[in-house]
Amino acid sequence: MKSLLSVAVALSLSLSAAAKAGALVDVSVIDRDTGSTLPVHGHDGRLYVAGTPGHRYSVRIYNHTGARVLTVLSVDGVNAVTGETADAMQSGYVLGPWQSTEIDGWRKNMSEVADFNFTSLGNSYAARTGRPDNVGVIGVAVFREKQVWRERDDKIAMREAPAAPPATAADAAAQPAPAQAAKSAGAPAGAARAYDGLATNEAAVRPVPRPEESLGTGHGARETSYASYTSFERESSRPNEVVSVWYDSYNNLVARGVIPQPRPIHRDPQPFPNGFVPDPAG
Repeated sequence: MKSLLSVAVALSLSLSAAAKAGALVDVSVIDRDTGSTLPVHGHDGRLYVAGTPGHRYSVRIYNHTGARVLTVLSVDGVNAVTGETADAMQSGYVLGPWQSTEIDGWRKNMSEVADFNFTSLGNSYAARTGRPDNVGVIGVAVFREKQVWRERDDKIAMREAPAAPPATAADAAAQPAPAQAAKSAGAPAGAARAYDGLATNEAAVRPVPRPEESLGTGHGARETSYASYTSFERESSRPNEVVSVWYDSYNNLVARGVIPQPRPIHRDPQPFPNGFVPDPAG
């Protein structure tokens, strides 16, 4: 049983359309200086938000299941709890059924965090600690909790069940192959593939040149944020879900085609724009 951080916050929140809805959790980015949820822009299969340089932000995670989940938060490729280069098997935040929380910064101890804030790539915490390669993405790896009582019930049922007769050659031929059995049983192969893609394909993508320096997440001022320890045993060694949100400045996202530029409104000259002759300027 691994000891993990738990946020003792249970809020009833109405998530806006900007939130990223996953199968287990919703993730959204909140501009703390304006109080607004940053709109999400879809582009090439990814989700982006535009941050404002200098503004503080938080990551809101909402567990919309009836069971506890472990959420491991990565910001710019760095674990937001431990400061280690992020790995899904590290420590994270445990949310109870239907629980929601806003994570405001890098955890410094059990009562403080250092604010997340949008800053230049070079001033980001990841770059200042020698890890600039993954600046610009927020990721949440989600784990279901192992249900020990179910395993015990299964073992009891197996002990009480009558022994099966020896399988014949015909019976063996009727059984699906292992891969088919996993598919028909609904094995979480999709979740595993999604995580593999995050670890390989997405990490290999290099950002294209941009007209201004990319945004990163800084290590801001400390503020009070209480957490407590709890125990949590993962159902699997791979996340059941990974939710990712990329971010950059508005200008850079426009330049990359993520945010469409507004089309100018064509206006024809009007023969009678005013009723009287105005005085010339100057």
